[in-house]
Amino acid sequence: MTSSNFKISIPISCNTNLLRCSRKKEIITWLQEHASFKFLADNKLKGALKNIAKVKSKDDCVKYYLQLCESKDFRKEGELDESAKAAAADKDAVAAVTESAANLDIATETPKFKKAVLKKGNKLNYPRKGDTVKVYYKGSLVNGTVFDTNIHPQRRGKIQPLAFKVGKGLVIRGWDEALLTMSLGEKAQITIEPEWAYGKRGLEGKIPPNATLIFEVELMAIE
Repeated sequence: MTSSNFKISIPISCNTNLLRCSRKKEIITWLQEHASFKFLADNKLKGALKNIAKVKSKDDCVKYYLQLCESKDFRKEGELDESAKAAAADKDAVAAVTESAANLDIATETPKFKKAVLKKGNKLNYPRKGDTVKVYYKGSLVNGTVFDTNIHPQRRGKIQPLAFKVGKGLVIRGWDEALLTMSLGEKAQITIEPEWAYGKRGLEGKIPPNATLIFEVELMAIE
């Protein structure tokens, strides 16, 4: 019998003479396929075949084979390596956190706005994504220039507040995010960084590029 046609198979024949007909790499390969991960780790048989073959002699491999025969420490069906278990656990943990964040509508990045409450709301009713909100507002640049408003004190009863579905990208992101933190009746000053406003492009004729915007917003209704 030559090494080219020698095959190790279960049931195992723990015969040293028979093993000597097999090449070292064949024994290592078989051990890696059938021994438990603990057995492989304890005997430093985990890793690339060529690297293990460099440091393990043929006699070493025969010894490990016989030890495995005696201990019957074979790999169980579905058994995972510790590193695979850790990777799976990490993956599950990340998935759980991601799902939790999605369910709770948690923003995972640093907010690009600051809010200062000018008048408290009822602290009971807050808009959710997709709700229609109605607001009075005034938008200014940091130098005080007003670029847009629907607040006209003398005509307040005649001008309808702005209505839109919040959290749907119909307005700048700073508005979408800030309004979700406001309760019904609340009035706030919202300072929005360029990234959540009009960014590098600005708004032609009204807002220069990379402009920080200051809004005075009053939440009048949630539907």
